[in-house]
Amino acid sequence: QVQLVESGGGLVQAGGSLRLSCAASGRTFSSYAMGWFRQAPGKEREFVAAISWSGGGTAYAASAKGRFTISRDNAKNTVFLQLNNLKPEETAVYYCAGGRSLGVLTTGANGVDYWGKGTLVTVSS
Repeated sequence: QVQLVESGGGLVQAGGSLRLSCAASGRTFSSYAMGWFRQAPGKEREFVAAISWSGGGTAYAASAKGRFTISRDNAKNTVFLQLNNLKPEETAVYYCAGGRSLGVLTTGANGVDYWGKGTLVTVSS
């Protein structure tokens, strides 16, 4: 069992940056691929980025490539998402997620085994 708690959300101006963190509890954290999803008001939850259990592999949604960076620290049971050059349309609740593999997470929300409760990112224009 893995429990996930996100932090780092907040209000930022367009073009600004935030760093999201996800603290995991449970002895099996390092065996899971981890990812981030987001859900804007009135929209479906969508994949943003994922990282393999070792940190050696990453994947990004097309909209995130070049601006967002996912990383993890298995010694601290934490995964991060660096958000740069944020846009107003990226206002959403950002969710941390754990899954069995990098590839499974990239397929979408159905591939997630564990969810955090989310952290709100608001980007003002």
